Amino acid sequence: MSCWGLAALVAALGQAAPADAAPRARPAASAVRSDQAPDVVTYGRREDVLRFAAEVAELHQLDRAWVEAALAEARFQPTVARLIMPPPAGTAKNWAAYRARFVEPQRIRAGLAFWSAHQSWLEAAERQYGVPAEVVVGIIGVETYYGRMMGNFRVLDALATLAFDFPRGRKDRSAFFREELGHFLAMAQREGVAPQGIKGSYAGAVGLGQFMPGSIARYAVDFDRDGHIDMAGSAADVIGSVAHYLASFGWKPGLPTHYAVEPPNDISERATLLLPDILPSFTADEMAAHGAVLTEEGRGHDGPLALVELHNGAAAPSHVAGTQNFYAVTRYNWSSYYALAVIELGRAIKLQRLLP
Repeated sequence: MSCWGLAALVAALGQAAPADAAPRARPAASAVRSDQAPDVVTYGRREDVLRFAAEVAELHQLDRAWVEAALAEARFQPTVARLIMPPPAGTAKNWAAYRARFVEPQRIRAGLAFWSAHQSWLEAAERQYGVPAEVVVGIIGVETYYGRMMGNFRVLDALATLAFDFPRGRKDRSAFFREELGHFLAMAQREGVAPQGIKGSYAGAVGLGQFMPGSIARYAVDFDRDGHIDMAGSAADVIGSVAHYLASFGWKPGLPTHYAVEPPNDISERATLLLPDILPSFTADEMAAHGAVLTEEGRGHDGPLALVELHNGAAAPSHVAGTQNFYAVTRYNWSSYYALAVIELGRAIKLQRLLP
């Protein structure tokens, strides 16, 4: 759901479609074009886009003419098609480099200011959803630097590019982005805003929490009860929505996110524990039986754990034993690197708040 986390991940870990002029149908395959290429995509006249408009209008009970007019304003964005591509093969992951992008003095200071300004909403969200303030603050800090980096792409253009001209070279996710585009148009109509004016990330995520439109429809809440869900201008709505999202994905109040752990020395035993990836699958006793060494607190954990491995380039990898709450954070952005950065940024800000 989050795309700024993804963009940062791609950068830290190492780092569209040729279209004929209308009214021709969509090309069989698309390729990333130069930013200097002329804009010749006329989405409003393409047959596949018109079919999509009819489907979206029916599904979301929108005026078909309004949907067609909105899509006619969409433009192919070569930068979007390029940024959605995965990093080059063989790029070494580096947790230390990734962490350094987020757990650093300036972002911690910004997080302190955000927490102080919105403490009452953070406390209200924790009471209602059980998600600690430091986790919510950590997510908003990693996602958008507390609103400083919410994205400058027209969401209409980004989603149209990925819905109708998804680039070759990676698994085709155009169906996902078509669904998101439908939710986006429904959101714009519901909130009474022009879809052309909404800015966001290259993947179509919007606001301080970088929610995709589908996630806004399913998980965003009007936490300040003003009659609107404003993910860009209302810190209260963002805080409540982030907490509600995590609660919906299994956040357990009072449960730690992870414990320190020494992985098994035996390669085959380590491989067994790493097989489920970040999905908690082993009890503390089972991890110990496979050779993992947990802290006393970890040994007393009641519930499943996951051995999470984070690579550090040529250096030895880092490991943590992730709980259900660690897994819940990865549902926001499906990356253990992201989840641990969120957790450690939030903790660093909380520690600063406790200083005299």
